[in-house]
Amino acid sequence: MPAPTPDPAFMREAIRLSIEKMRAGHGGPFGAVIVQDGIIIARGFNQVTSTHDPTCHAEIDAIRKACAALGTFQLAGCDLYTSCEPCPMCLGAIYWARPARVFFGNTKADAADAGFDDHFIYQEIEKPLGERQIPMQPLLRDEALAGFRAWARHEGRTEY
Repeated sequence: MPAPTPDPAFMREAIRLSIEKMRAGHGGPFGAVIVQDGIIIARGFNQVTSTHDPTCHAEIDAIRKACAALGTFQLAGCDLYTSCEPCPMCLGAIYWARPARVFFGNTKADAADAGFDDHFIYQEIEKPLGERQIPMQPLLRDEALAGFRAWARHEGRTEY
């Protein structure tokens, strides 16, 4: 059975949120909605500057709200409509949340043209740890592995 056709009304709602919440002073012009069975179950919008939280992007906000509403940490069977192509952080969260599909309005090039350029993050990921703008180095790996060993033995773990 073919996947349902994307509904432009849901994208228009994400776009509406992006403009309305930006004008209200919440943050940048980004909005997102998560849809399950043709019904919006969560709306999210950028609140980075208003909450002083660099992780409060529209997609992250919508994912948090949808997961809370559904009582799960995965969004199987849901669609995400977002006003802009997801940044690297949101893309990672989307893959962890596992929605069925993602639809976006603006491209990452459009975002860059508007002053929201994440290209440097993609470049940083490819660099060796010591060459990144924020140096990163392993520390106490053998001790840290104790957590993963405990996880492997934990009878109550939930796989994800």
